[in-house]
Amino acid sequence: MRTALTIAGSDSSGGAGIQADIKTMTANGVFAMSAVTALTAQNTTGVTGIMEVSPEFLKEQIDCIFTDIRPDAVKIGMVSSSGLITAIADKLEEYHAENIVVDPVMVATSGAKLISDDAVATLKEKLLPIADVLTPNIPETEVLSGMEVKTEEDMVKAAKEISERYHCAVLVKGGHQLNDANDLLYRNGECRWFYGKRIDNPNTHGTGCTLSSAIASNLAKGFSMDKSVERAKEYISGALGAMLDLGRGSGPMNHAFDITGRFVMEAGEEQANTADIADTTDTERGGGN
Repeated sequence: MRTALTIAGSDSSGGAGIQADIKTMTANGVFAMSAVTALTAQNTTGVTGIMEVSPEFLKEQIDCIFTDIRPDAVKIGMVSSSGLITAIADKLEEYHAENIVVDPVMVATSGAKLISDDAVATLKEKLLPIADVLTPNIPETEVLSGMEVKTEEDMVKAAKEISERYHCAVLVKGGHQLNDANDLLYRNGECRWFYGKRIDNPNTHGTGCTLSSAIASNLAKGFSMDKSVERAKEYISGALGAMLDLGRGSGPMNHAFDITGRFVMEAGEEQANTADIADTTDTERGGGN
């Protein structure tokens, strides 16, 4: 089995962060491992507290993973301090990590800043240059490119600027009132659009984490960058389309929408399935009425 590592914060409500990453990686057929950057107290209505780990402890987690079960891909989510960003970059370079997917979480959909200017500077200097692909949303694309993004033509220009600056592929995520969830992949001087239909589901907590983790999972399995993005888009559309509705705020997606089998059955379903099997077996043996 191929393996993937997520380096991110813990979401106590299970919809984003480490929890969403592990669910996504499992659903996409890879063995998931984690290095936790911070604990958060949060639910679908918001975050009430954050407790970061130390850079030294984060390094220890990464050491334990790479020296035992080496990951075939690495996904990096929100990291809010310069010390943690530096620790991650140093360790990934030390172990020559492959298939690094960075979700550069810096700006919320609302436009609010999520990390300090100092941390952004360290992210640009240390982590982005070693990534294989970045997955910024529109506000983050503006920060990384230094230009406003108002049209699809702007997305192309910004993606080109970011790709050439950091020497990696860039998946600029649409939405944000710009288009119907159409994403742009720019790499090696070429761009490709991945068209998506906006799903009328208000429960979108963890979409960025899920998309980047799905891309990392597919890269780990040996798919090309284009195919990894394509499969990740299909997966997240399915997770949103399942229309899970939990919590009082913007709830999580159903990461397990495509998982079937006896171990996901509920009590009544399992009993009915067992009875059906017994009836079928009895009939086949000539014991039916």
